Amino acid sequence: MVIYGVALLSGCLIAGLFCGQLLGRLIGVQANVGGVGIAMLLLILVSDRLRKAGRLKPVSQRGIVFWSSIYIPVVVAMAASQNVVSAIEGGPVALLAGALAVGLGFALVPVISRLGGPRASGQAPEDGP
Repeated sequence: MVIYGVALLSGCLIAGLFCGQLLGRLIGVQANVGGVGIAMLLLILVSDRLRKAGRLKPVSQRGIVFWSSIYIPVVVAMAASQNVVSAIEGGPVALLAGALAVGLGFALVPVISRLGGPRASGQAPEDGP
């Protein structure tokens, strides 16, 4: 049912916001640090795992597709409501955490693309030596 997809999205959002709030407390910032991003990653990982296991039916995927189509405006609205000035005034730790997260994200792009399997451009994967 479609409601299962929506429930999966909601559960990932709640878990992501909790983790973001916890991360904010750990680094000494009175804000949610990356909770929505964590929720998006959780949704991707969990839905992919359920789909591969055959436990996420196409009708349930429609619930995820519906909400993911309006998810970006929701993310923008939530990010705009965060107090960025407080994070910057929190000191160099907040800036360092942001810079490290961005750097790690860029560094992981090649790793994640290799996990995706063969290239979609029709080229055969390269053979090893």
